[in-house]
Amino acid sequence: MAHSLAVRLSLSGQANIRSSLIPYSASCQSRPVTCSHVHFYLEDLKESPLSHSPVLAVPRDCIQVKPHTFTEAISVMLGLWLMGRKAKGPSRGRLLTLALDNTGRAQANEQRYSKLKEKYSELVQNHADLLRKNAEVTKQVSVARQAQADLEREKKELEDSFQRISDQAQRKTQEQTEVLESLKQELATSKQELQIVRGSLETSAQSEAKWAAQIAELEKERSSLAHAVARREEELSALQEQLEHTQRELSSAKESACQLAKDQRRMLLAESRKAAEHVVQEALRQLEEPTLISCAGSADHLLSKVKSVSSCLEQLEKSWSRYLVCPEDISGLLHAVTLLAHLTSDTMAYVSTTCLRAPPEPADALTEACKQFGKETLLYLASLEEEGTRENDGTAVKSYLSKISAIAEELLPRGLDIKQEELGDLVDKEMAATSAAIETATARIEEMLSKSRAGDTGVKLEVNERILGSCTSLMQAIQVLIVASKDLQREIVESGRGTASPKEFYAKNSRWTEGLISASKAVGWGATVMVDAADLVVQGRGKFEELLVCSHEIAASTAQLVAASKVKADKDSPNLARLQQASRGVSQATATVVASTISGKSQIEETDNMDFSSMTLTQIKRQEMDSQVRVLELENDLQKERQKLGELRKKHYELAGVAEGWEEGTEASPPALHGAVTGKE
Repeated sequence: MAHSLAVRLSLSGQANIRSSLIPYSASCQSRPVTCSHVHFYLEDLKESPLSHSPVLAVPRDCIQVKPHTFTEAISVMLGLWLMGRKAKGPSRGRLLTLALDNTGRAQANEQRYSKLKEKYSELVQNHADLLRKNAEVTKQVSVARQAQADLEREKKELEDSFQRISDQAQRKTQEQTEVLESLKQELATSKQELQIVRGSLETSAQSEAKWAAQIAELEKERSSLAHAVARREEELSALQEQLEHTQRELSSAKESACQLAKDQRRMLLAESRKAAEHVVQEALRQLEEPTLISCAGSADHLLSKVKSVSSCLEQLEKSWSRYLVCPEDISGLLHAVTLLAHLTSDTMAYVSTTCLRAPPEPADALTEACKQFGKETLLYLASLEEEGTRENDGTAVKSYLSKISAIAEELLPRGLDIKQEELGDLVDKEMAATSAAIETATARIEEMLSKSRAGDTGVKLEVNERILGSCTSLMQAIQVLIVASKDLQREIVESGRGTASPKEFYAKNSRWTEGLISASKAVGWGATVMVDAADLVVQGRGKFEELLVCSHEIAASTAQLVAASKVKADKDSPNLARLQQASRGVSQATATVVASTISGKSQIEETDNMDFSSMTLTQIKRQEMDSQVRVLELENDLQKERQKLGELRKKHYELAGVAEGWEEGTEASPPALHGAVTGKE
């Protein structure tokens, strides 16, 4: 609108507009025109009675325009100024006055807003500084209190030791004082006797020698007593020096022992942290170059691992807080660090296998989130090396865990096109159908084994017996797994339904129930497909690779059933332990099938080796060229099949989403999934 107004103004005569704008520019020299001024002016003009005046017929669409650039602002002001030119008398003056007043008021409002914004920023900064100072003061007070408590304890010990020594010295001093008092009394007595002797000397000169000898004897005894007192004082001084030396040695020994223990704890924590970092780095390397390409995982199992990692992170934070308060309590911290490393490694492995069954876009997003999660975990473990307040508190690790969980949630089945009250019956039907499919597969394998024994001989019979025997063992292990899953589901329903019926419990927990149904269907379908593949291999019309793929697929389906069964189970349940034991049995049986298939393939290929003894040079060259052509054809077919596999997986994901309750027309990766992945970007 503003640009069209400027065009009309230019058409009506730019020279007249420029000459007419000079007075207005001179009057507004101290008030620069801004977009805000024009906006306020147009708003006031819209409410002004001048907008309805027949003298000033301002178009309503011009009043409602809101300029966003300086060019648009000038265009609008020129248009309004020309309309003011058309007005006569007071209307024109009031219009210009109102525009100038609104312009000044808008500028004043902007200045006041700028001052308030600066004041608010200053208050926020002061508040942050005060919070930081408060944290530092609180930390210093805690350290000072701890030091004061240690000082008071040592002071009390020194006072007790000094009190004991003082008591001993006091007792010895008292004894010496008593001896001195007794010597003084004896000396006084001697003096009295001396006086008596002197008095007696006046009367008897004969007793003078006798008394003189007694006086000499007393003097000698007094001298010996004085020497004894001096020796006692020297011994007391030596004891005091020995006490001070012993106290210094004891204090030094305590400090050395404390420092040694602290160094050992720090070294132990550092070694545990390095080992944990090595485990996580190894998991990241395997994520970049996965070795189990043909394996596949489930989103249910991945979610359970993510939940375990989150719990371990919380336990690690608590253990770190206890370690900071009491450095001697380090066992819980070491256990948490080791557990976090192994759980992180398991989570990355499950992410790698889950991506193999996911569409390309969610798989790439899940892989990228897992890489960032591993890197943040390494940074988090590295932050445990320094004591005190850590900048890395695990927020980034938890954030990427949430992203992985969100993507895994999007990969879960979204619901089945059935009524909730029918879920309970459908669970029982699907579990029964799966058991029947396993029994049928076992019977077919026995029948194929009998036919092979009747019609095959030699290496082929040996290979068929080994493959069919391993398939039979796998079906038996799956049957045990299904029974354990039923027992665990029955326990979960009985412990969680309360007064409700089992059907009501299944309907209330529809997501969990739908996961069980989906997993049961996958197990039954996998068993049927595997038996068909084994039948073709035994007849010589199938490929060993098909049997390998079916083995991995049925292993992934049973893993999905285990994850769906134990998601609501008590971790101390004996039925859960039996289910996990049965799951390990299925894994071992699957490995046996794979090993038997690979071994049988090798034996069959060895029997089909070419005989070069009867071939000429020309024939060998011809065979070589044919082999090269065949290699190129196979490589081309392999590339096409890989592209076809990617398209099939994407289409399967889309069709499964529509069949299980997603909205029609959605892509393979819902919008919520993209939001969870691109949050960091």
